[in-house]
This record gives sequence, C-alpha cells and structure tokens, in this order.
Amino acid sequence: FSCPRTAGREARRGMLDTPRASSSPASSTAKGGESVEYADRFIPARRGINLQEGFALLPDSPPRPREPGSSSASGGNAGDAPGREDLDTYSMLLRSELLGDEPASHSGAFRRGEGPDLMSPSANTNLFRYRVSPSPRDGSLPFSLSPMSAASQRATSSSRRTPRKIPTAPYKVLDAPALQDDFYLNLVDWSSSNLLAVGLGSCVYLWSACTSKVTKLCDLGADETVTSVSWAQRGSHLAIGSSTGEVQIWDAVKNAPTRIMTGHQSRVGSLAWTGHTLSSGSRDRQICMRDVRSPWPFTSQLVGHKQEVCGLKWSFDGMQLASGGNDNKLFIWSAGHSTIPAVRFTQHTAAVKALAWSPHQHGLIASGGGTADRCIRFWNTQTASALSSVDTGSQVCNLVWSNSVNELVSTHGYSQNQVVVWRYANMSKVATLSGHSTRVLYLALSPDGQTIVTGAGDETLRFWNVFPSAKPRGDSGDCCASMLDFQGRAAIR
Repeated sequence: FSCPRTAGREARRGMLDTPRASSSPASSTAKGGESVEYADRFIPARRGINLQEGFALLPDSPPRPREPGSSSASGGNAGDAPGREDLDTYSMLLRSELLGDEPASHSGAFRRGEGPDLMSPSANTNLFRYRVSPSPRDGSLPFSLSPMSAASQRATSSSRRTPRKIPTAPYKVLDAPALQDDFYLNLVDWSSSNLLAVGLGSCVYLWSACTSKVTKLCDLGADETVTSVSWAQRGSHLAIGSSTGEVQIWDAVKNAPTRIMTGHQSRVGSLAWTGHTLSSGSRDRQICMRDVRSPWPFTSQLVGHKQEVCGLKWSFDGMQLASGGNDNKLFIWSAGHSTIPAVRFTQHTAAVKALAWSPHQHGLIASGGGTADRCIRFWNTQTASALSSVDTGSQVCNLVWSNSVNELVSTHGYSQNQVVVWRYANMSKVATLSGHSTRVLYLALSPDGQTIVTGAGDETLRFWNVFPSAKPRGDSGDCCASMLDFQGRAAIR
C-alpha cells in the first residue's frame, strides 16, 4: 500500500529514467537486484530525427517532385504561381542547413545524408537519442560571406528553368460577321504564306498577318454558302467546299479560280491536302479523292461512314488519311487505291470532327468527340490500338498539335466554350483560355507554329500566343515577327 503522491512520483520517474549508454554512467539498483545505468543528462540531436512525427514541424506529407503543370491544376498558367516553387526551394535550404541533407535541385528534392530516411515511417521517433555525428563543414566556410553552406550555394546558383507563361487574353480580335455557328463546318485555315482564309456566308475573305490587310477572294452567289476552306501545303491555292457539293480551287495571287470539281450530292464540310491530292468529305457520306493535276473531277471514292463526314486529316508522311463522321466512327485509310478502311475505331459516342496527327510520333493521332462524348482519345494507327483518353467535360470541336513542343490545343463547345492547352502524354492542363461567348468551332495554327486563331458563333476571330518558337530567337522572318505588332480589334470584311 502506498499513498497516491508517492505513486505519482514513481510513475514519473519510470517515464523519465530511460536506460541509456553513457561514457560515465551512474548506477543504481532496482527491485530484484538488477543494476540499471542512467545517463547524466539528455542532449537531443536534431539531425536524423523524424521531426514530422516528433514535433509536427514538417509538412503533412513527404516532399515529392511536382508533376509538370501541377501548379496550374485549377486551369491557370504554369508560370502564374512561382511562389510554390520558391517555397520548395526555401524548404530544401532549411533541410540542408538544419538537418544536414544534401541539396540536389530547385525542385525541392534532395539527397539524404547519413543515417536512416528522415521521412521513413520505420525511422526511430525517439527525440532524445544520440544519432550520427554531424558531417564536416566546408573548409572555406569561415571565409565565406554567405550564411549558407557551399552545397546550398551550389544548389541555388544552378541553372533554373523558367516556366513558360501563356497569356490568357488574345492579342488580337477580328470581327467576322456571318461566321456560321455550325459544328460540322470548317471555315478557317492558315496558309504557309501567312494568309488566313475565312468563309463568311457565300464569300471567302483573306487576312494577311504581315500587313493586316483584308481582301475578298470570291463570292459563290446567293444560292450557295461556303462550308469549308483548306490551303494547299505549298503555294497559294485554296480549296473551297460549297453547300451544293462543288469543290473549287482558287489562286490567291491571281484572285481567280483554277478549276471546279464535282462528285458530291450534298455540302462539303471537310477538306484535306497532301501534295497534289485533295480529299473532300460530304454529307452524302462519301470521301472523294482528287488529283488536281488530273482532268477528272475525282480519282476514287471512299465509302464507309454511315452519316456525314465532318473531319479529314492526312498524316504528315501522306501515307494515311483519318476521317471522322457523325456516326461516331474514326476510320484510317491507307494511301493508294484502297476503298476499305485499314483501321476502324468505334469507341467514341458522339460525332468525331476534331482530328490531329502528332508531328512527334509516327502513327499517333488524337481525336475528339462531340457533346455526348466529350473525350479526347489517342490512337496508334500502326498497331490499331487505343492508347489513352481524357474526359474534357465539354464538346471537343477542334484539335491541333504543336510542332515545337509535345503539346496540343483543343477548342470546346457546350458547355464551357473555352480553349485548353494540354501537355502530352500526362494530359495536364498548361493553360485554359476563355473569351468566346459561344462554341469555339474553328481553329487554325500559324505557319511559325506559335499562334493559334479561334473562331466561334459569336462572330469573332481571336488570336492567341500559346506555343514557343521552334527556331532560336531572331531566326524568324520579318513577316512572322510582325504578326504581334497588330493589336486591337478590326473587322475581317
């Protein structure tokens, strides 16, 4: 029997008197005659201690390298939140100076020093325990004017990659009266000679990015409307599809037609060039293959879609043609005289208009579905396999791939009406651009690969700087460099 006060003292003594090894231990005899050695005092060593569990001074989770674009998870630009990276650098320096970890880079990652991993759950959490001896400091430290160690100085002075900033506002806006609000049409295209072609009603207008001059190329008449435009890869010839099913070839230099070709029974909503071959897709569900050097209106017809053909795109090597239809199908056709699709992809659940071949990987194509699908899907046409998909949350109207970086742009309709820059292959958002009030139905890439133009049913064309230059600064021509000089708002006609 013992009094409560005596029992409390014994309990506290049992918690504090932890057995320790000591160079000059003090001995005592416990009950039963066993000898226990105690240290004279406790000197806690912070290096090697799990401070997260012991003091709760560190973050709730171990530091890990952030994925690219993680700072823009909310849809903003990757360069709009530099404070997060600065905080990681500051945390890395604290660990280096206070805990003895060796700094590695600005990303917040670091190499562990001696002893167990500080953030490992298996590490001893006892705060009052002698750990490894501190690592020797740099011999030149007493003569240094910096409060940081030599390793920390090297880490902070290493080269730092500045994140690319994408402006969230267009640098130029053009009014485009009578620009049709029709998902199945393709009314905007940018030529290699820096001319932008826009179909407005029954007319086609050309806007020069070098001079900001607008010229009227043609007028199909009151009974016809322009349903698609597409520039030849080289030269100044423009293909124009009409609501009556005709395809006209115009010389933009002479402002004169070179030929008119038939072959369709309904409107021509999509056009695609490869060399001297022009492909046209129509509401009559057929694809006409045309050699513009031949006197015949078409050389062959491809039949496979059950509804309107609303998307056409040739691969960069000219060996495969991708077609998307309102029947939710994506077909891949081999170049030549084959009239049967080489590959059929049927995973989309809405119309497939948006198509883009990757310039960085042979046989990689991206496709986008309409309102009921909302997905961007990636396919390998060499193995006829589906690679991945991402749900964008809204109708995918257009896709275009950057030539300089492995990124692509998508434009959207219902219900967000926005432009999104994606980083492939993790499909993280680099930037989200807003400004159009209706569906962003049209998209074209400038010849220098830096600027995109978007068109919508709000009858405006907006120009955005989204991609870096593929050439070193100063190598671009004067015309392309002058594209950014024309600010403000004007009309396309």
